[in-house]
Amino acid sequence: MTEPISEDAQIRIAAQFRLQWEDSQQAYVLLYPEGMVKLNTSAGEILRRCDGSRTVSDIIADLKKDFPDADLKDDVMNLLSAARDNGWISAD
Repeated sequence: MTEPISEDAQIRIAAQFRLQWEDSQQAYVLLYPEGMVKLNTSAGEILRRCDGSRTVSDIIADLKKDFPDADLKDDVMNLLSAARDNGWISAD
C-alpha cells in the first residue's frame, strides 16, 4: 500500500506528461509520448491546479472557491493518490 499524500506536499504534473485543454475532446488531457489520457471534468479541474507551486491544501481551498457547496477533500485526495500511482504527478 502506498503512503498517503501529505496535504503539505506540493504537486506537479510529472515531467513526461503535459496537461492541456483539447478542444476536439472538450476536456483536459494528459499527453505523453505513447498517447493521451482524456480526463473527466473533476480530474481536469484538480490536475490543472497541480503547477508545482501549490500544496494539496492550496488546491482544495482553490477548488472550494469555485465549487463552494461541494465536499471535495476526499475526492481530491483519492484522485491525487490515483494520479501518483499512475505516474501522472509528483509530490514534493
